[in-house]
Amino acid sequence: QVPLVESGGGLVQAGDSLRLSCTAAGRTFGSRAMGWFRQAPGKEREFVAGISWSGGTTDYAHSVKGRFTISRDKASDLVFLQMNNLQAEDTAAYYCAASRSRYITLDLRDYDYWGRGTQVTVSS
Repeated sequence: QVPLVESGGGLVQAGDSLRLSCTAAGRTFGSRAMGWFRQAPGKEREFVAGISWSGGTTDYAHSVKGRFTISRDKASDLVFLQMNNLQAEDTAAYYCAASRSRYITLDLRDYDYWGRGTQVTVSS
């Protein structure tokens, strides 16, 4: 079974907002940094946002900084990505991933558990 499951994607218009959720199936990733990545057709998967194990530190790709917010809820073990002012360039499949580390890294090779992705499509 896939250890992480994303939800919340959909089709929206430019300027709209979405909140993605990531839940762990059958285990906790509370001791790991978590990240969101995205991949558009024909492009490499890229780092979008990350959060440390405690939630005390966050990091963002320059392209989404100021618009997206990553957060986590320790009680529910959920990870969120609030996406505001969405633009057509944000259209991609979004993936939640768990890092091998407690702390944020930008390299997808540092993440060893992944969800299947949720599609976000932004129309202009």
